[in-house]
Amino acid sequence: MPQLIASVEGVEIKHVFLTRDRTTLGRKPNNDIVLENMAVSSAHCVFDLVGLADVFVEDLGSTNGTYVNGKMIRERTKLHDGDALVIGSFRIQFLSSSGESGFGETMAMKVDSSSAFGSLASGAPRHASFKVMTGSSAGLQVPVVKAVTTFGKPGTAVIAVSHRRTGYFVAHLDGPLKPTLNGQPLGPDALPLANDDVLELAGTKMVFVLD
Repeated sequence: MPQLIASVEGVEIKHVFLTRDRTTLGRKPNNDIVLENMAVSSAHCVFDLVGLADVFVEDLGSTNGTYVNGKMIRERTKLHDGDALVIGSFRIQFLSSSGESGFGETMAMKVDSSSAFGSLASGAPRHASFKVMTGSSAGLQVPVVKAVTTFGKPGTAVIAVSHRRTGYFVAHLDGPLKPTLNGQPLGPDALPLANDDVLELAGTKMVFVLD
């Protein structure tokens, strides 16, 4: 699933998955992505999702322009995996969805990797994984080693597990079925994960394990 990671001076401030056909970015609060800085125009640019993974960015006549890989764009531009956008003092990295590896008949895993997050994974003192507790894959242990990993069945229920400096976090990303964390419904706001937390996703129970 395509995503944008916004940072300032190397510090991540926003992580957005592009699930809508049209996602707006600007300074005003009515935008889908709000960057509160005077260098950002009220309505700065828009991201169009075409099909499953093609993303185009278009500047909306902003004062300071939208830059892709160091060049100001003058027209609607297709983004490619790893492209770097600059908007004012913000650096935004675009990541397209990567390959899929399935486990069981109801679960799928997508891992999005980027060298920008290498230091986070390599510097982690503990190792994280999910142990599947139900279904045909019961007993399978799936490591969480990347900056962002999504689990689930597209169109049914998908969660995003992110590895940050302060630990591991989980949020409901997509799908009508609400996943649960320790019996409580997950929402779009990321919640911290602790050892032995139980996730239920599309009928499959998994235990979060920190070694």
